[in-house]
Amino acid sequence: MRKVATIFVLSVFGPSLVLAWLAVRSLRDQQFLLERQQVLLCQSEVLAIARDIQGRLAEHQREFGLQVEAMLAGQPASAVAAVFDQHLPDIWPWAEVGFVVSLEGAILSPAPPAGARSRQFLAENDLFFSNRGTLEVYNNPKSVNYSQLAEVQQTMRQMGGPGPQAILSGEPAAIQSRLASPAKNVAVPRQVIPLNDPQAADNYFSRVAASEAHFRDLIGDAAEGSLARFVGSQLRLWIWRRSPQDPQLVFGAQMALSRLRQDLQERFLVVPGAGPLAAAVRDSQPRADVRGRVCLALIDEAGRPLARSHPNFQADWRHPFVATEIGEILPRWEVCAYLLDPAQLARTANSIRLTLGLLVAVLLSAIAAGGWLVVRDLRRELTLARQKTDFVSNVSHELKTPLTSIRMFAELLADGRVTRAEKQRDYLRIITVEAGRLARLINNVLDFSRLERGEKKFQFLDCDLVEIVRETVDSFRPHLQSSGFALECRLPPEPRVVRGDRDGLAQILVNLLSNAEKYSGDGREIEVRVADGSDPGVVEIEVLDRGLGVPRGCEEKIFEKFFRAHDALASGIQGSGLGLTLARQIARAHGGELEYRPRPGGGSGFLLRLPCAERAAPGSAPAIENVHAC
Repeated sequence: MRKVATIFVLSVFGPSLVLAWLAVRSLRDQQFLLERQQVLLCQSEVLAIARDIQGRLAEHQREFGLQVEAMLAGQPASAVAAVFDQHLPDIWPWAEVGFVVSLEGAILSPAPPAGARSRQFLAENDLFFSNRGTLEVYNNPKSVNYSQLAEVQQTMRQMGGPGPQAILSGEPAAIQSRLASPAKNVAVPRQVIPLNDPQAADNYFSRVAASEAHFRDLIGDAAEGSLARFVGSQLRLWIWRRSPQDPQLVFGAQMALSRLRQDLQERFLVVPGAGPLAAAVRDSQPRADVRGRVCLALIDEAGRPLARSHPNFQADWRHPFVATEIGEILPRWEVCAYLLDPAQLARTANSIRLTLGLLVAVLLSAIAAGGWLVVRDLRRELTLARQKTDFVSNVSHELKTPLTSIRMFAELLADGRVTRAEKQRDYLRIITVEAGRLARLINNVLDFSRLERGEKKFQFLDCDLVEIVRETVDSFRPHLQSSGFALECRLPPEPRVVRGDRDGLAQILVNLLSNAEKYSGDGREIEVRVADGSDPGVVEIEVLDRGLGVPRGCEEKIFEKFFRAHDALASGIQGSGLGLTLARQIARAHGGELEYRPRPGGGSGFLLRLPCAERAAPGSAPAIENVHAC
């Protein structure tokens, strides 16, 4: 048993506990997983908006190129350059200042007399356009150190973070995503971090990088492009084009940012009523779960919201949940997502943890309960196997003893060595008694086998229970009296009619009398009573003795098959452990019950309760002609 239990624990409980430990460990990561999922969903939305903004700016770039080619159509480039600053705002309202610069550094437009904006433009950029000085501008994707970004990405992945994404669309100068901290709902300040510091990588976000160079070096051999720079905290955005008619001239425009802001507000994040997005981004509307959890906002270079999906939402705009920079064309501009309810992720994670925790607990309880049931059933089967072994030993002993007596006395009579008639009668009586005991034992075994297989049938007829008891006691009395027992039988004068099988009811009484005989000890006194029960329509048979009694805790076990309160091999008490089991099964097949009650003053008492014929007739099993035992 101990070996089997050890194998069971190692094969079932051990792996179950390991799986439970792994499940509990995974519960701690639920909030991180939810945040990661939310980050990915929000990133897809802000990236879509950022790409549309880039697409809109690319449209302005193409429109500017078309306007330049239209102005140059049929006219010398030098003539167009002289009046370019004056005519461009009239035909292309997105321009704040128009300029024309040669690759050698000559500024052809704006030319004196110029307006206030043009003079300010020249004052800010004269040295740069004439290639006499350098400026820090955003224009060249090659200025981004992609090898360093790759190192930081690898470091962030090893540390478990989502990591910055330098190129998201597979194109140079693509949208840049910086890392916000979802757990704390804070963003990292804009700063350059030392790439050899792994701890600092936690605070890293991808960002567009400014390059410092001369104007001619930045233009290079490209036909068109954009430049962005900051004057103080003010953003200046230029777009330029080199016409095939005169590649030595660069036609450009400083865009009107106020008009650009208004266009982006109307085009991308205008909120009609409670709608989240409009115009160009309708085809990439956020999913309902994202739309209901975050506020999308367009943040300019000063950290101010130009537009937002929830007009009444307020937050610390510097601390987004997810942020995506638009790119070099609008440096420091970002499309951001802010959690409407920052505590919702924690609540959802706690709910998932609680649900999974309860599920793990229920599964572990089920495994424990199943294991306990298996072990209990195993113990019961082992006990039953042991009882069967004892049963075989007991039955062998029970069969051997009467057979030995029968053979011995039969041989004495057959050889004629017993001449006295009195002795012959005694030997014949012994042979008869032992043969009857042998027949009862065999009948018990056969009847029990039939009941177990459901093959035992009873013939139910109206019969007088008083008469059955009287006949059975009278047939058993000589054997008991010869063994020194005092047998008393108390019967009522009137019949007690029950519906049942006469042989079956007689067998119950025989088994109870045989049990009282075997466990009598020194108190050789047996009493049989028949009386009306406490419940109307019930008759009771009680068999009492002054024997050894039943040990405490075994009152119900004595009715189990093969169980014996006093082991036959150890105590010398005969029996197979089937008598009481068979008696209870027959009683229940008759609609009655057999119970054990300790007898006051010492000894045992067995109470058989059977329904009278009048009560049993309308209903249950006794009213049926042939019934299988339970």
